[in-house]
Amino acid sequence: QVQLVESGGGLVQAGGSLTLSCVASGSIFSINTMRWYRQAPGEERELVAGILPGGRADYADSVKGRFTISRDNAKNTMYLQMNSLKPEDTAVYYCNADVRPYSDYTFYSYWGQGTQVTVSS
Repeated sequence: QVQLVESGGGLVQAGGSLTLSCVASGSIFSINTMRWYRQAPGEERELVAGILPGGRADYADSVKGRFTISRDNAKNTMYLQMNSLKPEDTAVYYCNADVRPYSDYTFYSYWGQGTQVTVSS
């Protein structure tokens, strides 16, 4: 069984910063791409950023230059440093990872439970 657990969300004023963490645990053989998604009320879930095992990262246009995704492969952990936050960044942030369990040769997509980020104006 594989679990992803996010942490670090909260309430912050516009212009402030937050760092989200996502820890993967369980019967993990390897992790391929890791991603952050977010979903605002009444909106569809959108991809915020993704990162490959080697560190290559990509971002949604709306967060480029403000957010930085990173990962620590030894700790099975991913981070999202969010700077210059805006009210429109308010959403539930979810981590997602493509994980190969020890018991299988296939990668499966796992999701965390989400962490709320609220940016006040």
